[in-house]
Amino acid sequence: MTTKISITTIYHCSLERAFKTPMLCDVAKVHTGFGLMPRVTHCTEDENWGKPGSTKKIFVAKSPTFAGGESSLDKVIERIENAYWKIEVSNFKSWLLGFSKFVGEWKTTRLKENEILVEYTYTLHSDIFWLYPLNWLFTKTFWRIYMKRVLKNVRQLAYNNEPYLYA
Repeated sequence: MTTKISITTIYHCSLERAFKTPMLCDVAKVHTGFGLMPRVTHCTEDENWGKPGSTKKIFVAKSPTFAGGESSLDKVIERIENAYWKIEVSNFKSWLLGFSKFVGEWKTTRLKENEILVEYTYTLHSDIFWLYPLNWLFTKTFWRIYMKRVLKNVRQLAYNNEPYLYA
């Protein structure tokens, strides 16, 4: 089963900042944790991050549901410059309600100078039939709130011209 959630917002910055900031800045400043979701602490094996096919290992802090350490693998599926990212989060190192992978999409559209429409979408994939109702509820409630927090963090980084860590 897949469950999809989308959120849109407007960023008042350059198209480049709105496009590059969520993927090329420090992910620890984007994914700061929320509730049971631990904050990202750092990444490894990320030398080519940002190019299609590239991957990086994600490490997180300790939380009530995870001992901390390596948590998942992020992979860039598609990158259309200043328009679209598609990434996959998989290889979870802890049980995550039966989810097998998350597929994230970040679409940017220039409406006018320094006014960018951001469409942020996640598709959560689950393989355990009897958990489908819980997966749906998690996606439509908790994950939606978490995505709004990510949008806020990315907005702050974009507005502050946070340096890119990757090309």
